[in-house]
Amino acid sequence: MGNTFGSSYRTSERRTEMAWKDASVMSQRAEFVVLASADGANVSELCRRFGVSRKTGYKWLGRYATEGSAGLVDQSRRPLVPAGRTSAELEQRVLALRREHPAWGGRKLRRRLQDLKHVAVPVASTITEILRRHGQLDERAGAGKPNLQRFEHAAPNDLWQMDFKGHFAMIRGGRCHPLTVLDDHSRYSIGLRACDNERTETVQSELVEMFRHSGLPRRMLMDNGPPWGDTGDQHWTRLTAWLLRLGISVSHGRPYHPQTQGKDERFHRTLAAEVLRDRSFRDLIDTQQAFDPWRQVYNTQRPHEALSLEVPASRYRASERPFPETLPPLEYAPDVQVRRASFKGVIKFESRLIRVGRAFCREPIGVRATPTSSIYEVFYAHQSLGQFDVSQTPRGSPEILNIHRVQRE
Repeated sequence: MGNTFGSSYRTSERRTEMAWKDASVMSQRAEFVVLASADGANVSELCRRFGVSRKTGYKWLGRYATEGSAGLVDQSRRPLVPAGRTSAELEQRVLALRREHPAWGGRKLRRRLQDLKHVAVPVASTITEILRRHGQLDERAGAGKPNLQRFEHAAPNDLWQMDFKGHFAMIRGGRCHPLTVLDDHSRYSIGLRACDNERTETVQSELVEMFRHSGLPRRMLMDNGPPWGDTGDQHWTRLTAWLLRLGISVSHGRPYHPQTQGKDERFHRTLAAEVLRDRSFRDLIDTQQAFDPWRQVYNTQRPHEALSLEVPASRYRASERPFPETLPPLEYAPDVQVRRASFKGVIKFESRLIRVGRAFCREPIGVRATPTSSIYEVFYAHQSLGQFDVSQTPRGSPEILNIHRVQRE
């Protein structure tokens, strides 16, 4: 019992001591500010003596100067407006915008509200909490996202990424193959077209319309599939040959590495989440009627995380290179020898046969010597197609040499 009593006594003693300190804290603060307010007072030394930091000491001095003794009372740490407690009108604005854009989270919704000049826009976490309270938040949406290192080209139209989004069936039959073209620098959607196939003629026709409105890019990046990728042993296609003829450099992503076109792949995920998910379309016309307004929202309204919540249109401008309705003739430098490719895509050079590819049949091909005497480089327009080595076969041989691509990027 003695131990129990002693323990209870010590606990009571500590409580009494704490209560005394609480009761005397005001007097200690009052004494501190009186002493520290005196002319020539050493505030740092007084802070040490009273056991407070200089920051706290100056805080009490500031409050005392403006509020008197009332400023020495501890202020509640509770926010004036509890977190998540926003006006009903503001909550309705948030929920209405969320219904309009079901895939947008708190950060995008907040930025859009700011762009719409709404006053007193809450922080993103408050908007997220509003969505959560109203059952509008998918907690799994942000899970498992990789932390990617972003990179981009320095200016608009330096590089466009092009690809097909996975095709899907339509109610009235047939399949839609969404063609997407995205500017690398700004993430601006150059084009989003509902196509019924992935053939060269279809893509070329759609690109012509895009080029007429946005001008020509310096370079385009695509994967290795048709109609712009490798078909058998033919690296170039009629479509990429046409792009080269327009003065557009062409490059392809590494095989089985879709992250090379990461921006367009990310655009596809956004398209799926905001347009295609849980939705069916009657036909291509119905699909395009959904694509067109959403593309405008994506370019001009939807804040983009990679652009510090700016919209793509804020960073994009049309290319200064216009689309030529009539192609000028090909011209090569004086040190380039010109050979016309056969129907099978073969040129003849120094009594040897060199395969350049069927994509260039009947087209003028340039051949230029390199510092290595037996090696020559092959060009079409401004683009190097690769190199060949004449020492690999004797003159007059029926064997056809293949050119080998040279990686410069």
